[in-house]
Amino acid sequence: MTLSWTQIMRLGLVQMALGAIVVLTTSTLNRLMVVEFALPAVLPGVLVGLHYGIQMSRPKWGFMSDNGANRTKWIIGGMIVLAIGGFSAALGVTLFAINFWAALGLSFLAYTFIGLGVGASGTSLLALLATATAPQRRAAAATITWLMMIFGIAITAGLAGYFIAPYSPERLLVVVAVVVTLAVILTILAIGRIESRVTAAAPQPTMSFRDGLTEIWAEQKTRNFTIFVFLSMNAYFMQELILEPFAGLVFNFTPGQSTSLSGAQNGGVFFGMLIVGIVATGLKIGSLRSWVVAGCLGSCAVLGIISLMGTGALNAPLVPVVVALGVFNGMFAVAAIGAMMALASQGRSGRAGTRMGIWGAAQAIAAGFGGLTGALAVDIMRSIMADGPAFGAVFAFEATIFFAAALMAVRIMEIQKAPEAAMIPGE
Repeated sequence: MTLSWTQIMRLGLVQMALGAIVVLTTSTLNRLMVVEFALPAVLPGVLVGLHYGIQMSRPKWGFMSDNGANRTKWIIGGMIVLAIGGFSAALGVTLFAINFWAALGLSFLAYTFIGLGVGASGTSLLALLATATAPQRRAAAATITWLMMIFGIAITAGLAGYFIAPYSPERLLVVVAVVVTLAVILTILAIGRIESRVTAAAPQPTMSFRDGLTEIWAEQKTRNFTIFVFLSMNAYFMQELILEPFAGLVFNFTPGQSTSLSGAQNGGVFFGMLIVGIVATGLKIGSLRSWVVAGCLGSCAVLGIISLMGTGALNAPLVPVVVALGVFNGMFAVAAIGAMMALASQGRSGRAGTRMGIWGAAQAIAAGFGGLTGALAVDIMRSIMADGPAFGAVFAFEATIFFAAALMAVRIMEIQKAPEAAMIPGE
């Protein structure tokens, strides 16, 4: 028995809970450190990079959940660890005004827990989806869960921004405590007894984990797509740690307003994904490659506009422009998911999970590296020029990377010549 659509939606709720906690650590807490506590942007960049670096263990978590034959315990346990890390990170931020070194130590520990929690819960959840979903539903299931995660991020960012205004340490801790508690409760209720009611595909123990990675990495398609994932995700995540500080320092947004801005951006991401799902899947307009390229080029163009706004060369309202950036980001992201789902089943049989693990690791490295690079670049540029032009220069560089990713997408997807029907999510 495979997962029903209702069960897939329930697993999507778990992904939504995961995103709800993570967005607080990568947006709200980041902004508070840089703006309210005047800490260098590289500090939250290092912390977020730490939690992404720890997610390099994702293949190992998947391997452990395979052997344990009980992915549910890893999903719930990982979410609890993530919740502890999320609340500890908020507590660490409030301590920076009292004791810098104590706050720094707690923050490093908190972000370690966040990385472990995301790795254990997220990887086990995706493994359950991959092994218990009917082949014809896998692409649609991946898209549904991603959309629900984005929805959770957008809603949480928006509501958190509303309830922490006016900002105070006590209000911040209450809001974060409520979010992480609800996330754990939702996970427990949503996952229920799903795993015991489906028959997951058994793993194929034909070789050791290390030998399997070596064999898959020898495939040219896998290597090329891994490079594309790393490049494009660098551009995607480079804005993560600098957009809210940009809004606060250049446009004088309050903590609540900048947190709501993040929610608006993720709302745009959600809408962009819906556009691809409806137009590409329902109306059969556009190939996967065309949507990836459109998403990358659109992101490039909007980042160019934001760069001009930072330098003062263009006067425009920030929120609509950031929403537009989210729309193009969403178009790119959901098309990339479709590519992963299609390519994972190509090449040597029985290795779809290994390929997804490699690409997941590439995404984690890119997310940490991109976020840290963006934050470090802003610190360097702010030391030699005003805030607006400094942020504008970094956004312009990010736009250049998106343009390079679009060019590479054309080349890689032409070489792979994957059939469009197999690549469009939901088909």
